[in-house]
Amino acid sequence: MADIASTTDASFETDVLKSDTPVLVDFWAEWCGPCQQMMPVLDELSGELSSVKIVKVNIEDSPETPTKYGVRGIPTLALFKGGELVDAKVGAQPKSALKEWVESHA
Repeated sequence: MADIASTTDASFETDVLKSDTPVLVDFWAEWCGPCQQMMPVLDELSGELSSVKIVKVNIEDSPETPTKYGVRGIPTLALFKGGELVDAKVGAQPKSALKEWVESHA
């Protein structure tokens, strides 16, 4: 299990948009039950998906980035590749479906 880094409005460009590898961004909040359910799933995937970096954005601490990308519900899982948003899913996802989705884009 790898540590999942957090990113902020200030570091999003460097951490995500300028990344050499695809990045799965988890837009979440402390009070969100489904977000809490996704934490162990993302922890497991971070150890299994070596070609993808996973980062978290707390929407309350960093409200500009989710607004820019049209995040309306959480958790929103957004996949970025080459500095561009390629796909997004809203809501808790089963690990197998999430892994398949990420691998299909990475």
